[in-house]
Amino acid sequence: MFSFLGVPVDAAYHLVSGLTGILTPVLGGLAAAAAIGAFTMAVRVLLLPLSLRALRGQAVQARLAPQLQALRQRFARQPERLQREMAALYRREGTSLFAGFTPLLLQWPFLSVMYLLFRSPQVGGRANMLLSRALFGVPLGSHWLSGAGPLAPASLASVHGAVFLGLFALLAVLCWATARLGRQLAAHAAHAASPASPVQVTTGAGVAQAAAPAGGGGLLLKALPYLTVVIAAFAPLAAGIYLVTSLAWSLAERKLFWRSAVAATVSDSPKAPPGQEAHHSQKGRPGQKGQRGARNGRRVQKA
Repeated sequence: MFSFLGVPVDAAYHLVSGLTGILTPVLGGLAAAAAIGAFTMAVRVLLLPLSLRALRGQAVQARLAPQLQALRQRFARQPERLQREMAALYRREGTSLFAGFTPLLLQWPFLSVMYLLFRSPQVGGRANMLLSRALFGVPLGSHWLSGAGPLAPASLASVHGAVFLGLFALLAVLCWATARLGRQLAAHAAHAASPASPVQVTTGAGVAQAAAPAGGGGLLLKALPYLTVVIAAFAPLAAGIYLVTSLAWSLAERKLFWRSAVAATVSDSPKAPPGQEAHHSQKGRPGQKGQRGARNGRRVQKA
């Protein structure tokens, strides 16, 4: 364990242990897992201002991406001029290159404390008793790779294997939803930067496909979000519960940010002037009258 994180990890251990004791009369064997989830959500609530600031910074970076690319192409052979033009663009937009990165960096110590708490066998020189608790009979300190082989039929059919496979399935679904939402946010930012582009601001699969990268690099980018599942395969069950809770919270944050961004785009979109729609509807009425008159004239001739 990192020495400079020892004190906060010890404090977090006592908080989660106390919360587990409070929940035990109500939830029984599920108390420790519920305490891990509740503590994770409480910390994420405290970090919410930083998370939203990071999302806004990332949205601005995505919106400025076409302009930055145009500057790189224009001043490819003038690096000093390129830096000046990029700095001027950031100043005009009231942002900076690290607008989306700095808030994430400030969250790192808090998230590291929680992860270390749920994977360290010892805290403050004593055994981490949280890891001795169990979820459906599986100790929170156990690993998926422990035992007679994680892919053995006996292991897959056991409670130990079922709990970990369920955890991995939840993580995979959350990773997929997070990646899909990220593509939607990128498409929305590109549409906001270039309203004339064919990208539509919707929540359907078309937006996700429009923003999806192509080629070999795109395949790597599609696989990166699922790195969390790989980490959970080598971490204790307690750390896996933390990863599921934290990833679900991040997805909810991004979803709410996406909805607010779409709502802002719709409210700022130009609307037709009052009466214009009625004018267009009335514009066809003379023609309709003329057609009715021609039909009446033909009837008179036939008579």
